[in-house]
Amino acid sequence: MRLLSFQIQNHQTFGAVVDDGIVDLGKRLRHFSDLKTLIERNGEPQARDEICGANADFALSDVVFLPPIPSPGKILCVGVNYPDRNEEYRDGSERPRRPSIFVRFPFSLVGHEQDIVRPRESDKLDYEGEIVIVVGRQGRRIPEADAEQHIAGFTLMNEGTLRDWTRHGKFNVTQGKNFDRSGSIGPWMVTSDVIRSYADLHLQTRVNGEIRQNDTTANLLFPIRFLVSYISTFTTLIPGDLIATGTPPGAGARFEPPRYLMPGDIVEIESPEIGLLRNTIVAETQY
Repeated sequence: MRLLSFQIQNHQTFGAVVDDGIVDLGKRLRHFSDLKTLIERNGEPQARDEICGANADFALSDVVFLPPIPSPGKILCVGVNYPDRNEEYRDGSERPRRPSIFVRFPFSLVGHEQDIVRPRESDKLDYEGEIVIVVGRQGRRIPEADAEQHIAGFTLMNEGTLRDWTRHGKFNVTQGKNFDRSGSIGPWMVTSDVIRSYADLHLQTRVNGEIRQNDTTANLLFPIRFLVSYISTFTTLIPGDLIATGTPPGAGARFEPPRYLMPGDIVEIESPEIGLLRNTIVAETQY
């Protein structure tokens, strides 16, 4: 299933994409307040029953796309998780032995087709296309062999980064990763039963139609199952938590000269197994 959160006529709800339309699950399954609650209470089987043979309530063009998981408990991001990405830094460092982890806040991300805002404090907004794990079951110290049982599905992220602001502190990147509306997530969550192989999910990033990033999770330094296990060692994962698995080589900062995003640019993050996340860049002065 493709499950999403959306707004229609100032009402926020959730649903499932069927063909080119949306079945309103919020109306049909009123005992689930939102998509996060449906995941927490293992409501996916009920959702499948509801969409079987159902007609769409809305066209995709009728709704405002919201981040798929409202108010996630944690948004955990993995840095430098593709081998060529590490080499892009040109610092002579060896490949990392353990993942680099940082966090994002919910207000830093908008939904599909919503504007990403380049803040007035910096003109160095960069794109980072990523595949994101949606946690579906609570767990601590999860064995790698059991990781799949804790995954509800996958979505996409443009992990937008203000490159100069990631260097304000000696040991962290938090500032440059968390400007309001500086990244995006969506368009929906694809449930894990639809994904045939976590080990070979394809990912492509385009800016104004030009391919900038093109890779597959087969090349991850730290694979999906490992990440779930490793992260759950130090924090309890709960339903609705998000784990962004890292971006491939080709970010704008790695060009000579750098190719940062400008107002009017259109960024598309696409995975044939998941969907297409598209956003336009605007300057903050427009808000």
